[in-house]
Amino acid sequence: MVTTYNYLGSLPSWSIAQASDIAETSGLELGDDHIAILEVARQFFDEYGFSPSMRPLCKTLSMKMGIDKGRSIYLNQLFPGSPAKQIALLAGLPKPKNCL
Repeated sequence: MVTTYNYLGSLPSWSIAQASDIAETSGLELGDDHIAILEVARQFFDEYGFSPSMRPLCKTLSMKMGIDKGRSIYLNQLFPGSPAKQIALLAGLPKPKNCL
């Protein structure tokens, strides 16, 4: 069920437990805010049919969770490195197309 890039190959097979296991391999412990963001990313995918890159992810999170949680600095604190890619990976979504 895991693809070459370690992104889940089957969207319906996603679970919070799987996301937590994947996060642990990166030294990340998922809290309530992490999980809420992963769920918003999955809702975005369900609505638009693609994984959100950083800009649409921030906009969507601002609308659904508040401006403070839609800021890129906040996302970098929760998901260090490349937040959009890491969120897609943990949410069981395909890698965002414009992320390197």
